Amino acid sequence: MIYSNTEEVEKWMKTMPDDVKKSYQRFTRMTQVLTDEPDPKVGQTPKELIWTKNKAKLYRYQPAIKKTNSVPILMVYALINKPYILDLTPGNSLIEHLTNQGHDVYLIDWGTPGYEDKNMKLDDYILDYMPRAVKKVIQTSGASEISLFGYCMGGTMTSIFAALHTDLPIRNLVFMTSPFDFTDAGLFTNWLDKRHFNVDKLVDTLGMIPHDMIDFGNKLLNPIANFYGPYLSLADRADNENFVNNWMLMQKWLNDGIPFAGEAYRQWITEFYQENKLINDELYIRGKKVELSKITANVLNIAGKRDVIAAPNQVEPLNAKISSENKTFHLMDTGHVSVVVGRKAINETYPLIDTWLTENSQP
Repeated sequence: MIYSNTEEVEKWMKTMPDDVKKSYQRFTRMTQVLTDEPDPKVGQTPKELIWTKNKAKLYRYQPAIKKTNSVPILMVYALINKPYILDLTPGNSLIEHLTNQGHDVYLIDWGTPGYEDKNMKLDDYILDYMPRAVKKVIQTSGASEISLFGYCMGGTMTSIFAALHTDLPIRNLVFMTSPFDFTDAGLFTNWLDKRHFNVDKLVDTLGMIPHDMIDFGNKLLNPIANFYGPYLSLADRADNENFVNNWMLMQKWLNDGIPFAGEAYRQWITEFYQENKLINDELYIRGKKVELSKITANVLNIAGKRDVIAAPNQVEPLNAKISSENKTFHLMDTGHVSVVVGRKAINETYPLIDTWLTENSQP
């Protein structure tokens, strides 16, 4: 039977068993979430803009308490998706946690590249943007040393930067689920095999690689869970407002991607996934050879046991290559995203990073 107004629906609902009422309520809430609910607020830790270059912006976050750690932290995120995953929402934010512990935190946001940026290479980000951001952080903070934090591809880029800039006062390096060895990148190794995947034709045709294309590939790693799982979970738990809020936050971030500059994408696929140059000391950035053995800073290298984007076997080999005396590989029972958001992240990842940085930043 079809009811034409809310009053009739409410009358009908009173005659229904409790389980039917709950199912209807969940369905109603799910419909609201998917159609009418406004986007949640993200990235709410107070910050100020201190430097820009092209689309990139450098932010300094305002400590909630007096700064107690003298070595500032510069966070470097990947060239895809947006970096507010590091500051998702109050109470579920790595940046908020670190500022609450007295750390001086900075973030380089690469921004959203346009078609005019299609010729930008990794060389440009690593040799033109990152050095200036580091110098600006040191100048602004008044510190004599710096800690660098790289998440996902941002960590891979940070390792290259550190290996090429031994002249800079880099005291600590934190890498979180960052791939360094591409010998076995799981399904990506098969999909991106140069015999089948013509990256040159793709880049030459499109110029910029759409986020949807990259996101679709990531979801294919586990298609049922990634395409249908979120909506099945929402249908089952739409009466739990805490779950709904977190679901909306994650879906906003996952769908809020940015395009990948074509030339940088060509390098990323060819020189890393297809030719595995970084770990084998065969990578050159603007004519400069990248040797990870030149890294001597203190290193915390974090991997997620359930990570399929940067599996532990891709992350751990860094420690055998670098020359650091103080180096730690830490394996967590998380995935690629749950390492930084969610209960496990709040209870384990945040305290781990805070404690390690505090211990290794003493005068």
